[in-house]
Amino acid sequence: MARSNRGPFRPGPGGMPPHLAGREDEQSLLRDVLADLAEGMPPRAEIVLHGPRGNGKTVLLRWLEQEVAAFPPLEVVRLAAAEAPNEAALAGLVVPDLWWNRLTPEEVSLAGFVWRPGQGGVPPLRVILSARARKNPLVVLIDEAHTLDLELGRVLLNASQQVGRDLPFLLVLAGTPNLETHLNRMGASFWGRAEQLRIGRLDPGGTRAGFREPFANAGIEAADGALDEMIRLSQGYPYFIQLLGDAVWRAAHEAHAAPRRVERAGVDAGVPRFDAAKDAYYRNRFEELERRSLLAVGRAVADGFEGRDVLGFDELNASVRLALGDAPEHAQVVAARDALRDLGFIWLAGARPEWEPGIPSLMDYVREFAPAP
Repeated sequence: MARSNRGPFRPGPGGMPPHLAGREDEQSLLRDVLADLAEGMPPRAEIVLHGPRGNGKTVLLRWLEQEVAAFPPLEVVRLAAAEAPNEAALAGLVVPDLWWNRLTPEEVSLAGFVWRPGQGGVPPLRVILSARARKNPLVVLIDEAHTLDLELGRVLLNASQQVGRDLPFLLVLAGTPNLETHLNRMGASFWGRAEQLRIGRLDPGGTRAGFREPFANAGIEAADGALDEMIRLSQGYPYFIQLLGDAVWRAAHEAHAAPRRVERAGVDAGVPRFDAAKDAYYRNRFEELERRSLLAVGRAVADGFEGRDVLGFDELNASVRLALGDAPEHAQVVAARDALRDLGFIWLAGARPEWEPGIPSLMDYVREFAPAP
């Protein structure tokens, strides 16, 4: 029986779901890295989480922040890129006010640089990170890293490489699919040496657990037929798992004050509420395409994906070229394609050069409402 009328699901941006399903491989890797840091070992590499919006990158960062508590003496700092417009602001978030002025010179010595207490100003970021990592292993988590100031990013990446070479310091960045391009503007070698975790839609097993476990924790059994239908409707998109789960729970709760079981009919009862929330979400994405003059390109790409799960580079470029018309230059095609990627409309979900939709059903919405190219 649910403990409150709030229900067992948590739709909303960055909300921690009641059960973090389908991320076991990522969680295992991150736990291993934390264990190494707790033993005073430098990390094997920085970590980058990237993928379209709504797939749970922020959730995974929040989980990692909480997991640090299981690995004393690790310390963690989590922030959004917008909170750190420059190096001084980032330093102030990484350490308490004036913390560095209480250090001895030996504690802040790095590569021949010694910061002496009382000499004024803020020491370089690499010095601050080095001092903290020598005191206790440190993990810095930065969300929305695709918006990180370029100059600050260069300083941060260089500092991370220098400090993490010898000390237990880990930098974890999370962002949308254009994070690769953004990081490459900061430092060409960073992307290649970082551990990349692509955070996309869940597989059917992870999706099933994402529905089943929260219902079970609320004392509700979900029938197999109900779970199969919820898997189909959500398409493994984590945000939709929360939206649909919440809609189905509310429909069941309205029909019975203490529901014990959800059948396929219960899912059908929740679909109107889910569809309304999903369409509102898609309308925002649709308007985003329109504001960036990408509706025609988005429609052409959606047509190219009809009946298909992936498109190769040549196939996707052909769809984009069709929308641009008048024999566009290759650079124009790439720019339009990458603009769709930056919005998470499409992305490279795996190591193979194959494009996937960020959300397959968004393609259906665009095909229905955008004008044909």
